[in-house]
Amino acid sequence: MRGLESFSDDDFRRTILQALRLVALGTAIGVPLVWWKAGWQSAALLAVGAVISGSGLWEWLRLMTAVMARMDVGEKARPLAPVMLGFFLRLFGTVAVLYVSLKYLDGSVYALAAGLGLGVFALTVEGLRLMQAWTA
Repeated sequence: MRGLESFSDDDFRRTILQALRLVALGTAIGVPLVWWKAGWQSAALLAVGAVISGSGLWEWLRLMTAVMARMDVGEKARPLAPVMLGFFLRLFGTVAVLYVSLKYLDGSVYALAAGLGLGVFALTVEGLRLMQAWTA
């Protein structure tokens, strides 16, 4: 049985990368199904939502890696300013992409919401896997 105190930086990185793979798998399965059922515009909105969700996970990985490197003793930390700049640029870019995709793609908003929810779903699945590993 593993406890939270044994959760390392590598475990965090592996968890986020597994969540990214799960988002990619959900997108690869979901886009053709939505295209078939609701049209290419809705499939494009699902893909846009999934890309935003995946980029959010990736940015979270970058941000937490930079913060954890600063907290670790003896490890040379990268400057935090470029990571924070990237975080806010991605945030503003996300708003712009959401606006443009909703304005010009006449698809289902539910498909966009499903794409955005893929990241939350993937993190939930990975969290449940971690809980199972710690209690088994």
